[in-house]
Amino acid sequence: MRRTALTTAVLAASLSGSLTAGCAHSDGDDNRAPQHTATPAAPPAPGPQVAASGSPLVVKIDNVPAARPQNGLDAADVVYAEQVEGGLSRLLAVYATRLPETVGPVRSARESDLELLRQFHRPTLAFSGAHRKLLPQIGKAPLRAQSADQDPSAYFRATGKAAPHNLYLHPAKLLTSAPGRAALTTGYRYGPAPSGGTPTAARTLRYPAARFTFTWSAERHRWLVAMDGTSTAMADGARVEPATVVVQHVRIRDSSYRDVLGNPTPYTETVGSGKAEVLRDGRSFDASWSRPRATDGTSFTTAGGRRMNFAEGQVWVVFAPAP
Repeated sequence: MRRTALTTAVLAASLSGSLTAGCAHSDGDDNRAPQHTATPAAPPAPGPQVAASGSPLVVKIDNVPAARPQNGLDAADVVYAEQVEGGLSRLLAVYATRLPETVGPVRSARESDLELLRQFHRPTLAFSGAHRKLLPQIGKAPLRAQSADQDPSAYFRATGKAAPHNLYLHPAKLLTSAPGRAALTTGYRYGPAPSGGTPTAARTLRYPAARFTFTWSAERHRWLVAMDGTSTAMADGARVEPATVVVQHVRIRDSSYRDVLGNPTPYTETVGSGKAEVLRDGRSFDASWSRPRATDGTSFTTAGGRRMNFAEGQVWVVFAPAP
């Protein structure tokens, strides 16, 4: 029934409405997204624009309560959670092994996204827009920027949510097919768990105005995600169940950008080194992370200095302020 409702919403995509309604922390740059994007009556055929030559699709996803339930998060290989203006959170989802039918709601890019994405080979970045001063930097970055302005045929607005929380993407309009696991040049290593670790039933992480909780399910052998106290499921009912959760302690500083309310845009530094916690198999492991250059992936080591293996499956990385 939920899938049917979503399809109905897609067919009745809204062609009007304020782009800032219902968003007290609106960026302003999301106003760059088109209001009158045509909505296809059926899922689109794979577009010929891009060959899946080892480059993943990366989508900036809204994560305020008004944007939920989202679409397509369950299909991502890696999900990054980051702090944005007003202490809220947004997600950056990376797709390499599977492309869902729709992803969203799609929101705007941030300066620190460009540093994070340097680890991939010319990734396709799907986003709704960006601060006008940031757009030139995005244009010069080694990625394929596909905003709602640049390729409006790939995006649509659905009913049931107020703008700007209703912009969605058809990934098949941007990539002909999923590029495969080789495109995940994250530096992560997968394999058996190390010895030790602390039994962990749940782990909660907080930003000033957002909260993530990961609860271990022995039955499903996965971490069940809750955001702001509500269990996370997609619009079609699919659950979000990462096999590995990484709490990566990083420096979060103010960038030179501000939103329309005057809130400074945080810059999350993902190049460098620091402490981390790795949750897998119902246990928590103390670890360290290292990413010497922006073009490098991020390696994780155990407290004993060995490479930290992740469990096979989806990985969530929550960027937490370093102590």
